[in-house]
This record gives sequence, structure tokens and C-alpha cells, in this order.
Amino acid sequence: MIETDTTVPAGIDAVRAVGTLSKQDYDAVVRPMLDAAVREGRGLRFLCVVDEEFRGLTPEAAWADVRLGLAALRNIDGCAVVSDLEWVRASTRLSAFFLPGHVRVFDADQRDEALRWLEGLPGRLATVRVDPGAGVVLVDVSQPLRREDVEAIATAVDDWLADHTALPGLVLHARSFPGWENIGALVAHLRLVGGHQRRIGRVALAVDGQPAGVAARVAGTLLHPEVRHFASAELDEATAWAGAAAMAGAT
Repeated sequence: MIETDTTVPAGIDAVRAVGTLSKQDYDAVVRPMLDAAVREGRGLRFLCVVDEEFRGLTPEAAWADVRLGLAALRNIDGCAVVSDLEWVRASTRLSAFFLPGHVRVFDADQRDEALRWLEGLPGRLATVRVDPGAGVVLVDVSQPLRREDVEAIATAVDDWLADHTALPGLVLHARSFPGWENIGALVAHLRLVGGHQRRIGRVALAVDGQPAGVAARVAGTLLHPEVRHFASAELDEATAWAGAAAMAGAT
């Protein structure tokens, strides 16, 4: 069954899933929440606590879940799933990549943290700044890239290109290869690359780990900009290399 949880801040809809869910549970609880969000013109911020006694869905409930999910795609701001059931956590992470909204999994004892995350959406974005002297856009990332992050990067690049024929360099700085939060972020990133690559001279990946090195080699082969990999601690060196063309042109 699905139990409604009203002990949450305004603007958040919350439920607790226990036992086996039926289609009637979705019709009685979940659908009205979605309908109310649409009617009120707000994105759905959804907290779902999955009890240890959760046993899954009936076939009819599974179909209702799919239909409701498709109907809600454009109306989901974020979904926090709180559970210690490993199969629930794994399936949520897998499906999250294909959903447009922000989805995150929390441990059973992190309900309060999940609520704070939902309240704070879209949350902290990647830090994007421009070094005018070096002619470099610097991006610091501490989490998988989201659509909002890519849009912030695109805005910084476009602002530079509005007054210049090309951007000498772009630097991505992260402790490890960040990846993408979902398919929407990946598509936005591909559009950014496709629309701007011929007007960017160099791309430096100041990111630790072998995946970043492989990504640099592949990107350097396929894309117009020259791409080089640096360790995350070599941010100054990466910035200097990425902006070398601008510095040479200024002398």
C-alpha cells in the first residue's frame, strides 16, 4: 500500500511504500498528487520512503506506474527515494538516467537530508567563471553534470563569443570524471559541443582518473579543439595551456 506523509514542508509531496502496491494505490494517492501539481502550475517534488517490508508491485500497478511516470515527465522537479533496500536503490539509479528531473537515492536514516535536497532544488550548480586575461572559461564540477550546469557553461561561452571570434580555451576541473546526471544533461552537453566546438581553441580536462584521460584522447580525435588531460591538482598548468593561444596573440 501507499501511505501519504503530511509531515513535510509545503511544496513537497511525500508517500511511504509498504507491502505490495496495487493499481488502486496509484489511483487513490499518486495520481491526485500529480493532478494537483499540474493544476497549480508547479513542478512535483516527490519524497518516496520505501519500507523494508516493501514487496514490489502487482502487474497492474507496474503498468500504472509506467503510465503515470510518462505523464509526469515534464512536471517532475525532483524525486528523492529513501530506502535501504538495495534492489530499490539500484533500479532507481538506473531509471534516473532516463528521467528529465533530478532523482537521488538516500539511506533510510537520511529522510531529513532528502527533504533539504528537495527544498533546495536545483541546488548548487557547477561553478563557471571567466578569466578574461587568459581567454579561458573555467568550470569546477563536484557532481555529475546536470542540464542547468551545461546551460551555465553555454551562457558563459556565448557571452564571450558575442564579443570575440573564438574562445581560446575551456577548462573542466573535477576530482574525478563527473559524468552526467541524466540523459537530458548528456543531450544538452552534446548540443553544446556540436554548436561551439569550431569556435573553441583548446579544452583542458583537469580531472583525476583514467576515464578522463581516455575521454581526452577520444575527444581530441573527434572534435575540432585540441584536448589535453591534466591531473586535478594541475589546474594552473591546465589554465595556462588552454589560454596559450590568447596569450601568444596578445604579445
